Amino acid sequence: MKIISKEYLDLQKELHLNPDYGVASLQMAPTVKKIYEDSNFKSISDYGAGKKNLQKKLIELGLKDFQYYPYDPVFPEYGLPKKADIVCCIDVLEHIEEEYLNNVLDELKNITINLGFFTIATIPAGKFLKDGRNAHLIQKPASWWLPLLCPRFEIEFLQNIPLGFLVIVRSKNF
Repeated sequence: MKIISKEYLDLQKELHLNPDYGVASLQMAPTVKKIYEDSNFKSISDYGAGKKNLQKKLIELGLKDFQYYPYDPVFPEYGLPKKADIVCCIDVLEHIEEEYLNNVLDELKNITINLGFFTIATIPAGKFLKDGRNAHLIQKPASWWLPLLCPRFEIEFLQNIPLGFLVIVRSKNF
């Protein structure tokens, strides 16, 4: 299942050289930690993990004894996406090429054992790709995203956040 074009992967590799790219998970980590602990989960899959900032922040916040599975096509050394109790996809989906979005959402569905924690920006990013496009390839409201999410997940919680929205979903993998 293809999730990214070779050309776009090269552009993403270049963006990841910027130390300020891929830091959204740092501010979401306290919420992820609370959900994780309150639910007695054992594993976290970080889909679009980038430089693994979520893991670093969770450790800094005192989370111990958790299985962490990073996935990012920019970092093939992380391996393939892995199933986990909670799948975090923080500031990633708006960066996906639209022709591969359904494949990515299917992959998220397939690895979500219990909950998904997704944040999706709905406005332009402050960063641009080398080819001139905005780093947020998809700039659509929550109402555009929900028909894509609902066939795959039960929506547990949705909240507007400054750059878009946060959604907590439950697996439909019965």
